[in-house]
Amino acid sequence: MVHEMFPYLCVDNAAEAIEFYCSVFGATEKFRLTEDNGRIGHAELDFGGATLMLADEFPEFGIKGANTIGATPVTIHLHVDNADDMIARASAAGATVEQEAKDQFYGERSGSFRDPFGHRWNIGHSIEKVAPEEMQRRYTELMKEN
Repeated sequence: MVHEMFPYLCVDNAAEAIEFYCSVFGATEKFRLTEDNGRIGHAELDFGGATLMLADEFPEFGIKGANTIGATPVTIHLHVDNADDMIARASAAGATVEQEAKDQFYGERSGSFRDPFGHRWNIGHSIEKVAPEEMQRRYTELMKEN
C-alpha cells in the first residue's frame, strides 16, 4: 500500500533551483544534505504541505537533470490562488513561458512554463466544477477543432 508520493527532481544546480522554487512558489526549505564540494545530494522543500525532493546531478550514477538530457517527459501541475500571477512571477525569475494562462475546457485557468532547470510546470486555478462526462464532451469537441 502506498502512503505518500514525492516528486523528486534532479537539477543541474540544486542551490539555484531551491532559491527559484522558494522565490516563485513560496516554498520553504526543510533541509538539505551537502557534500564538501557543495553538491547537494538531497534537499526537501515544503510546498504548502506537499514535499518536493531534489538533488544535483550525479552523472557517475547516470542521474542527469532535464537541461543535461535536453528534455523532460514529466509535468508538475500546481493548483494555486492565481495562475496568471504565478506564471508572471516565474517568468520574471527566469522561467520560459510555454503557454500563457487561459480558461481551459476542464474548468481551470491554467498555463505552463519551463523553469531554468528544464522542468515543466503547469499552473492553474479552478474557475468551474466540470463533471467528467462534460469534460469528455468538451475534450472531444476541442480535438475535432484541431
